[in-house]
Amino acid sequence: MPPPELPELIALERILELGRERLESRVVCSVPMPNGGLYPVHAITLGNPSPDVPAVGYFGGVHGLERIGAEVVIAYLHSLVMRLQWDSTLHKQLEAVRLVFMPIVNPGGMALGTRANPNGVDLMRNAPVEAREKTPFMVGGQRLSPGLPWYRGAEGKSMEMENQAVCDVVTSELLTRRFSLSVDCHSGFGSRDRIWFPFAHRRAPIAHLAEMQALKKIFVQSHSHHRYVIEPQSLQYLAHGDLWDYLYLQSCQLQQHVFLPLTLEMGSWLWVKKNPRQLFSRHGIFNPLIEHRQQRVLRQHQLLLDFLSRAACGNHLWLPNDDTRSGHHAQALQDWY
Repeated sequence: MPPPELPELIALERILELGRERLESRVVCSVPMPNGGLYPVHAITLGNPSPDVPAVGYFGGVHGLERIGAEVVIAYLHSLVMRLQWDSTLHKQLEAVRLVFMPIVNPGGMALGTRANPNGVDLMRNAPVEAREKTPFMVGGQRLSPGLPWYRGAEGKSMEMENQAVCDVVTSELLTRRFSLSVDCHSGFGSRDRIWFPFAHRRAPIAHLAEMQALKKIFVQSHSHHRYVIEPQSLQYLAHGDLWDYLYLQSCQLQQHVFLPLTLEMGSWLWVKKNPRQLFSRHGIFNPLIEHRQQRVLRQHQLLLDFLSRAACGNHLWLPNDDTRSGHHAQALQDWY
């Protein structure tokens, strides 16, 4: 028995058909559903495959309830496919960068309308990383029951197949390069849009704090009217099992490689404030339900996603060098710690 159709998956597969001559796509895993049937998890790439060029990864749909995250990534991919028909500047840009997309990491959870995957595991609490300090009860990850939110999975068990797929794609496409970025699109935290970077499992600064501060600087200079709060996740709360902490720590074992994983946390409380009836819908707590607000959200984050691809292309122009690193590091400590 086939599982119910997912509108986001249908939209993604339509884009793959439109861009079949320019996109490379593969199914990295197939997620079984409790009542039978499989959902594919797609990984899509375009741009220069050479390991000598930088790369950017775009991820969405990690939490099944937060459909807007997948929709933001799908909208950006659709924009690129359409622009490839006429935009010679984009063609030139793609000679100098590799773009990697996993728009729907957790299709099973999306079909079920749950934060977790079909096994009841929260994919952002499932990596083998333990918090060094006290985490908020339950929210920081729990092993009491898969029937409760933020379940980490059984102790000692391998990561869920969706997380294994993300790790395989990041390892092969991003960590093989001297410089790479990623952004994972979520929703549901507060009334401000936030861009988080590691760590989530400890309050100490990351090794590439100067690079993160330099990235923030060029973004603020280029988008002076932006509304993002850019900060380490640890300023808000700590958590066990954060997947991006795990992958960042893996990247730190590679000498002379810089990997900066970001999380876009779209503030869904603003949508609820403007339409309080959304509180009575489980999807409404995490997604804009009114069409014009959804379109506005899809538009406003395209600038950020496009900025990341351009920043990766020009990383040699803004990354700190031996002369500027200490200044960037000091500024970052003042801003965030």
